[in-house]
Amino acid sequence: MQQAPARARAGRRRGADAAAAGVALALVGLAVVVGWWLDRSGAPVHAGTAPLFATWGPHVGPGTPPALLVAAATIGYGPRLAARLRWPALLAAGYATAVAWIVSLALVDGWRTGLATRLTLDAEYLTEVPGVTDIPAMVRGFADRILDLQPDSWTTHVSGHPPGALLVFVGLDRVGLSGGGWAALVCVAAGAATAVAVPVTVRALGDEGAARRVLPFVVLFPGAVWWGASADAIFAGVTASGLALLAIAARRPAGPGRLRGGPGTATLAAFAGGVLLGFGVYLSYGLVLIAPLVLAVVLVSRRGWPLLPAAIGAAAVVAGFTVAGFRWYDGYHLVVERYYQGIARERPYAYWVWANLASLVLAAGPACVPALRRAVLVLRPLGGVARRASTGPVALSLAAAFAIVVADLSGMSKAEVERIWLPFAVWLTAATALLPQSHPRRWLAVQAVTALAVNHLVWTVW
Repeated sequence: MQQAPARARAGRRRGADAAAAGVALALVGLAVVVGWWLDRSGAPVHAGTAPLFATWGPHVGPGTPPALLVAAATIGYGPRLAARLRWPALLAAGYATAVAWIVSLALVDGWRTGLATRLTLDAEYLTEVPGVTDIPAMVRGFADRILDLQPDSWTTHVSGHPPGALLVFVGLDRVGLSGGGWAALVCVAAGAATAVAVPVTVRALGDEGAARRVLPFVVLFPGAVWWGASADAIFAGVTASGLALLAIAARRPAGPGRLRGGPGTATLAAFAGGVLLGFGVYLSYGLVLIAPLVLAVVLVSRRGWPLLPAAIGAAAVVAGFTVAGFRWYDGYHLVVERYYQGIARERPYAYWVWANLASLVLAAGPACVPALRRAVLVLRPLGGVARRASTGPVALSLAAAFAIVVADLSGMSKAEVERIWLPFAVWLTAATALLPQSHPRRWLAVQAVTALAVNHLVWTVW
């Protein structure tokens, strides 16, 4: 007799999950309709297929068959393998599958259009690489070229980021990996690293079961549509790896024998994590909002000591750029001015402040919406869902959601957030650990269909 009420409660929760996903998709539909209407009523939103920055054009390509195959295999076998494989083997399989997913999605648009030439467009980083003949001089004079309407202004993407982003591509060129193809493959490799970093972080925070449930969702992350040809994949991979190292360090107290590898291993992990997180801030100004995720790692682990070596690592990066002649704070203020010199001035805040969230639904996937709903329920004292092991996924996903809300309200992210918010959106997948374990394939299918639909219905710019 007691099983009937339990089944009824489970049914109501599943119904609420479906309703949450439905509302999210309705928001996408509303953003499409309102954006179309505004464009035709003389108040353009300046995005080709709002809420996405793309152009309409249903198509298939050489990547279509492998993308369908990767999606079907992950949906069919991913949850089972995630539960059974040994942890190192699971991470290797997850990374390899994520690479296959990203590359196959990019190849839907063809090798040249999907990968090789995206980062060589007029507004992109590679157009500036040949002109960097003196790296120290470039860093010293970087801020002087941020503002537009001057003869030597940086291109849009270079001017909108600190010099770290350009340095990555200059470095690739200097070691012989020049051109759009190599740059795109580095983006693929970095974006796929999130399929390792997110579950590693969840596991380090005390819940291996949740980490195993999350991994297939990170592998089939719909934002992979933009991983293959966007520097934001590098931003996401660097910061996610930094958070994973910080979580590993916080797993146990520092000291001899505490972590495999002997004395000081935990301290070194925290220091390396700080270096990556510090460098992330010099890849993109917006990555200062990774701070809530850092706080989430510290609070869930209940160990604050890793913050010291991490802070030293981050401070070393800050000191290096400052001594080299680039002051982050000055650069940020100039970027705000440059932002409103361009198309952002024309994009209506009243539309994008909510339409951005529709873009997020397509990038993070509709499954993240009911997952976040369940994460919020965990916070309710009488929610009936809370348990100690779910703390990590809840804290990480809600910290990411908070960072996204701050970015949205700031007005510095009007459109194009389907790629700009990827370093935060990928952490929303942590909450998928809270979805019913009896039906993971259904939600994985929803995620895969979202990515495939976007990639085949529109030509993405980035």
